[in-house]
Amino acid sequence: MNPADERRFGEHVLVRWHGHVAELVLDRPQAMNAVSTAMARSLGQACAALAEDRRARVVVLTSTHPRAFCVGADLKERNSFTDADLMRQRPLARAAYTGVLELPMPTVAAVHGFALGGGFELALACDLIVADSTAVVGLPEVSVGVIPGGGGTQLLPRRVGAARAAELIFTARRVEASEALGLGLIDHLADEGQDRTRALELAAGIARNSPVGLRAAKRALRLGHGLDLRAGLEVEDGAWRSVAFSGDRAEGVAAFNEKREPDWPGE
Repeated sequence: MNPADERRFGEHVLVRWHGHVAELVLDRPQAMNAVSTAMARSLGQACAALAEDRRARVVVLTSTHPRAFCVGADLKERNSFTDADLMRQRPLARAAYTGVLELPMPTVAAVHGFALGGGFELALACDLIVADSTAVVGLPEVSVGVIPGGGGTQLLPRRVGAARAAELIFTARRVEASEALGLGLIDHLADEGQDRTRALELAAGIARNSPVGLRAAKRALRLGHGLDLRAGLEVEDGAWRSVAFSGDRAEGVAAFNEKREPDWPGE
């Protein structure tokens, strides 16, 4: 890969480019990608940069550790924290998780091995989750005296329903890949070691579509979720109006009628 296609954010986060797909890489393998203060800061910075980068039509969140996607918060670091330290870290931690959640383009998590606590919350912040057969997911925070703090209590019920989310959070249990697929905790199950490949393939297929359309569709899906039907349709109408007179719409219609691949202007 051309070095120009990579950018590092701090020591533990890397962005790699695959055409219009940005791979957001968790790269703290010595700690199984446990989210330290420094890593949280870097993840937030990387997401802020990607949100403004018009090249990115899809983001894929991956891991460099062979046996873990991310094991959550760095409890070794936190063991040394005073209460004041923990409160000072909280805005950085929130910015990391919300940075992934609020990316304006579609996002795909590529999960293998352990995705626990904050690690699973990073995956839940994505629109789609691809996991391989080694994946083990869960939100075990109550077993160490806290609760999910990266969006888990809100994102999990939106995936699997309130009662199922309550059972998983209250029991703190870990769920292996095959059961996770059946429960809707993940969306695609890949063979061992193929989660990243499958996620990048999925992202490449998505990225062939209009970047303006993709962002508007994501906005409508996110903002309309949970609203009553009438309010949701108003959200959809607003998103439709934002693309109806765009260059992408004009190009898409022209390409369809001319029987060719569209060359999206992205505006």
